[in-house]
Amino acid sequence: MNLAFDSKSIERLYGDTFVEGNRVELLSKGKESFAAIFKGIEEAKLFICLHFYIFRNDETGRKMADALKAKAREGVKVYILYDHFGSIGTPRAFWDDLLKAGIHIRASRPFKWSEPLRYIRRDHRKLIITDGIRAFTGGLNIANEYRGFHLRIKRSGWRDTGVILEGPVACSLFQIFQKTWHAWGGKAIPAIDLPTFPATHCHSGFCLPVIPIFASSSKGRRRMRKLLYYSINNSKESILLTTAYFTPSRRMIDSLEDAVKRGVEVKLLLPGKSDVPAAYHTGRAFFTRLLRAGVKIYTYQGQVLHAKSYVFDGCWSIVGSANLDFQSLRWNDEGNVGILDQGFGRRMTEMFEEDLTHSIEIKEDVWSQRPIFERFKEQFFVLFRRRL
Repeated sequence: MNLAFDSKSIERLYGDTFVEGNRVELLSKGKESFAAIFKGIEEAKLFICLHFYIFRNDETGRKMADALKAKAREGVKVYILYDHFGSIGTPRAFWDDLLKAGIHIRASRPFKWSEPLRYIRRDHRKLIITDGIRAFTGGLNIANEYRGFHLRIKRSGWRDTGVILEGPVACSLFQIFQKTWHAWGGKAIPAIDLPTFPATHCHSGFCLPVIPIFASSSKGRRRMRKLLYYSINNSKESILLTTAYFTPSRRMIDSLEDAVKRGVEVKLLLPGKSDVPAAYHTGRAFFTRLLRAGVKIYTYQGQVLHAKSYVFDGCWSIVGSANLDFQSLRWNDEGNVGILDQGFGRRMTEMFEEDLTHSIEIKEDVWSQRPIFERFKEQFFVLFRRRL
């Protein structure tokens, strides 16, 4: 294993510790991801905690609501925390129906007339915990486009990445949820006897060390950025970056250029189309410089690419909600996990290579011939990159 990415070095830099002994399942297909999520909810016996940026009242949201109401009728305690801005289109009646079923609900980062500018700070995290045993985190939200549900039209869901975690790290994530729940006015969650995990609970090489990388303050975001740049600057062989929104800072561009100069293979996978055109065009304003530096850039074709996953030297992986943009790295509350394992890194690399088979590589000579109107949009939107 690359000595730059041993657990002690990462823990010392980030200021937190790895949680050992977890099973980790990598999810990359919308329908399979939601099948695993609904299965975990169905199996819950004590409590379910959901924390999402978007929780929509479409077919997927109503299916989730029905599943949660069914568990509440069984006596399972259910807690939902949703971002006020991300779920602003979800009607009050939807939440009232869940409240009547005995489900506890809070909104994070609500709009305040006394502090209107703080509304740009969003709670972008995605997290589900059941019984303190299993947890899900990743990039997807509770909405049709992530699941691939379309009435009358057969379509795939957006390309996203998540992980199902089973083991002691689920307890750590539950404690993070408790703090956030309390911060946004939720009543204290009754004391729950969290499970203990014998050494034999996971097997076949799947007992992995996982470190939560959750940021909900300026200090937390600084720590997250510090870890990200440490990972880029200490890679010796390869950097594989998949992100839905790419509006890099000068430091980010310099770090990627320096990595190429060290002989590191740097590959960047971005959407071929996006649900946020401003961010899409802003990222493309930096393609020429990155291509000249030797960074390989690919754009995903077909579905919208919404994943956020990063692999360094095939052994250190980060999966979660944080994009490589100013909004994620400077303003949002974000939730990720870091997994230090060559076997898991190999699966992440294989997933990345599979994605490249559905992508087009951007070549510098072809890129230089793009239409003038495209260049204009890039230069216009890049003026606003610190708000994207």
